[in-house]
Amino acid sequence: SYSVGPVIDGRSVEGVDNQSDTPFDTNETIGDVAFASGDIPKAAVDAAAKGFAAWDATPATQRADILEAAADAYELHLSELCTLCIREAGKTLPDAIAEVREAVDFLRYYAAQARARFTEPQELPGPTGERNVYGLRGRGVFVCVSPWNFPLAIFTGQVVAALAAGNSVIAKPAAQTSIIAHRAC
Repeated sequence: SYSVGPVIDGRSVEGVDNQSDTPFDTNETIGDVAFASGDIPKAAVDAAAKGFAAWDATPATQRADILEAAADAYELHLSELCTLCIREAGKTLPDAIAEVREAVDFLRYYAAQARARFTEPQELPGPTGERNVYGLRGRGVFVCVSPWNFPLAIFTGQVVAALAAGNSVIAKPAAQTSIIAHRAC
């Protein structure tokens, strides 16, 4: 049985307790989920804003390495992630496997994009001899809200796209699939 809740700046915080049941058998409890309430959302925004500059300054190759390590961890925990997709979202086994594979693909794709697009500024032609440089960087805090029907793939895809680009993220999973999102983090 799982017990999960909001995490801000790497630390668990108290929330409003709820129970997570399987959609196909509401007598089967997966675990306890604490939902954010009160000042928790503001604290999350403040922490994400505070951490943005340091994350954006992290070299893109290092961000990419982190995303690839996450992809490896997803693959290592394939059975658990598939089980959560089945129990929390009601997916079939083939759909659960495809869900995890798609999430891994997102992690590897955005790691490659970080390396290709965010490592070195691109030199642009200057028609009169001037030097023009085009560089990409993060823009700030992104809030990523994911649906229940793709609890790992869409959750992962939008979060890692923002992280790869150097943005900080507040991730808000669907209430029905909070455990798998927490496990992904």
